[in-house]
Amino acid sequence: MKAKILTLDAAEAGEIDLNDEIFGLEPRADLIHRVVVWQLAKRRAGTHKTKTRGEVNRTTKKVYRQKGTGSARHGARSAPLYVGGGKAMAPVVRSHEFDLPKKVRTAALRHALSAKAKDSKLVVLDSAAVDQVKTKALARRLGKLGDGHILVVDGAFDEKFALSARNLPKVSLLLVDGLNVYDVLRRDTLVVTKSGIKAIEERLA
Repeated sequence: MKAKILTLDAAEAGEIDLNDEIFGLEPRADLIHRVVVWQLAKRRAGTHKTKTRGEVNRTTKKVYRQKGTGSARHGARSAPLYVGGGKAMAPVVRSHEFDLPKKVRTAALRHALSAKAKDSKLVVLDSAAVDQVKTKALARRLGKLGDGHILVVDGAFDEKFALSARNLPKVSLLLVDGLNVYDVLRRDTLVVTKSGIKAIEERLA
């Protein structure tokens, strides 16, 4: 499939052939969903912890004798039934990470890129470079390329461009090596440079 190449000022600068196996697929929501869940599970700290009845600092002496009181049978004050007792089936420190085949992860990234292309939210940029560090000027120029939060992807960023963009709350920069499904989907517009397109095709071909 063909796509227009734009400059930072949204002027046309030719056309580029995009690989149909990466940018021209019919997006599969099931694949994308599996990888997003996998990514978010890996990010979870898993540091939640509550004390069980064996860990609370309470006496383990039996409250009162088993029979003859007319009341229900009770053991130690550390039981979950009592105020200050331990928690039944308490959460413990653990990892939420699980395995996902590399082929599935790669396929989902292809489908995520295809979804952006299908929704006309993929912009191919001639080059991500500026002459001087000017945040306001770059914000105005990037605003012409797309609405909402913009994700700019390149093989290696120009230093002046990176410095100009770092204080823009709705602009994120990402190297091709770190490109992933979650970051692609959570941004409104995906802007990829020509060199970035080449690197993506080399990585996913």
